[in-house]
Amino acid sequence: MPDQVDRIIKQWHAEKPELDVSSMATLGRLSRTTLAVESRLAETFARHGLDAPSFDVLATLLRSGAPYRIAPLELAREAMISTSAVAQRLNKLESRGFVTREANPDDGRGTLVSLTGTGKDLIESALPDHLETERAITAVLSTDEQALLGMLLQRISTAASSRQPPTR
Repeated sequence: MPDQVDRIIKQWHAEKPELDVSSMATLGRLSRTTLAVESRLAETFARHGLDAPSFDVLATLLRSGAPYRIAPLELAREAMISTSAVAQRLNKLESRGFVTREANPDDGRGTLVSLTGTGKDLIESALPDHLETERAITAVLSTDEQALLGMLLQRISTAASSRQPPTR
């Protein structure tokens, strides 16, 4: 069944037949899939009064294990976001009582971010729903297909992150 990406590829073939636009099919679908998945996940997060960035921070703190406390720099690294983005997210979560910041006893200039009991309860409530939404989305693929897709996406991610010139 043709989709919007197929129509775009067909238009490029008509307009620029000398160009190989096959990568647009893969990356166009990847981009559209990302938007659709993010939309579905946002619905799940919203049911818990969260958004994706807040979920990320709370989930990162929860998966760090007891005592659910890490430095902001480690939080940025684990959640794969900038330190300025962490500060903004922490301000929002702290104002809602989900996290606290305190002085780091091992680093006089640093702080530690801790998950509060309220924050822990919230993320533990949201996590099963989040995982169910992910399962519902990926259920169209077999376990082997999911593993293969994961491996292929990892290769694309590595290539996209590389600053090496393309090879032919």
